[in-house]
Amino acid sequence: MYSYLVLGAGRQGTAAAYDLARFDAAARITLADADLAAATAAAERVNRLAGRPAAQAIQLDAADAQAVIAALAGHHVALSAVPYYLNLPLTQAAIAAGVSFCDLGGNTEIVRQQHGLDAAARAAGVTIVADCGMGPGMGNNLAVYAMSLLDQPQQVMIYDAGLPQAPEPPWQYLATFNMEGLINEYYGGMTVLRGGEIVHLPCFSEPETIHVPGVGHLEAFVLAGGVSTAPWTFQHRLQSYELKVCRYPGAFAQLKAFSDLGLFDPEPVQVGPASIRPRDLFRALYEPQVRRPVMRDLCLIRARATGLKDGQPAVAQVDLVDRYDEATGFTAMERTTGWHLAIVAAMLACGEIAPGAAPLEIAVPADVFMQQARLRGFIINEVVS
Repeated sequence: MYSYLVLGAGRQGTAAAYDLARFDAAARITLADADLAAATAAAERVNRLAGRPAAQAIQLDAADAQAVIAALAGHHVALSAVPYYLNLPLTQAAIAAGVSFCDLGGNTEIVRQQHGLDAAARAAGVTIVADCGMGPGMGNNLAVYAMSLLDQPQQVMIYDAGLPQAPEPPWQYLATFNMEGLINEYYGGMTVLRGGEIVHLPCFSEPETIHVPGVGHLEAFVLAGGVSTAPWTFQHRLQSYELKVCRYPGAFAQLKAFSDLGLFDPEPVQVGPASIRPRDLFRALYEPQVRRPVMRDLCLIRARATGLKDGQPAVAQVDLVDRYDEATGFTAMERTTGWHLAIVAAMLACGEIAPGAAPLEIAVPADVFMQQARLRGFIINEVVS
């Protein structure tokens, strides 16, 4: 029986805590948040849904390193469900406290810095796994599983999306996770593996249309983040490793126009006497349009690996489509993101992943993840053709 500290009692942190209480039978789950009322409400919800007093709440500022180190005492694993820019200092705090750590990623450069702490993590006897959640985490796990279905994988393409089940114009979108994280995906670009070389692609480039049964036709295009460190991990094994994000038709032109206008830029601009970050203005105007009290959403991940099977050209495709859960009230985004984080945390607690700070795509055994995902009711279809 293990003890977990969940940093951040928002949507994903609450979902992760529930998963640990429901499927891991955790002995103790501490939900920590700067807002004690939010942490208390989250703990009460977890306990109600789990049918047992598994979770407790504490007030904690995740930016206060010493307070975090003190809070880590007595826990086996810490899970970060706070904004990405806190993950590097939180990783350092976890190593100092001798506690294993996993997070939701969100910034590839920060993740690579976390991997640079591999020797320190090994010396402390702890395991660090960054970049959990739906993407890049679950997407990379499904892609590695698709690769395993071939004898000689050569190319990988991932498509993922978090969408409303019933899209409403003009936005046809629901913001089911942290808005700052969403806007961060709309700025910069993605590093991919293409032709055996590391290549950087700008956001809102290379649009195409795909069809997903039960969902329909979707636009797929490049956004930031995506595959995170996987291009470097597989550079000498594959020819390509890429990802595109999917939206309902019309979204590409809409979002690209916002991008071209500079509304996702992080640097302030002068507007009369005020200095305003464009992305803060965009958030203030856009977020109320795409938040709902109940968000009936769907999440999809399609991982396609092409290569050779039995000496012949072959394609391995793995599809996951998940939907809002009426019984628990968890969105598909919370399930695919928070539950993936919890699955990895449970692996860390029982020592299934060796000490150190390795990339998720090689640290987390894809077959073990698939077993755990299916135990939780995720419907994952696989086919080799």
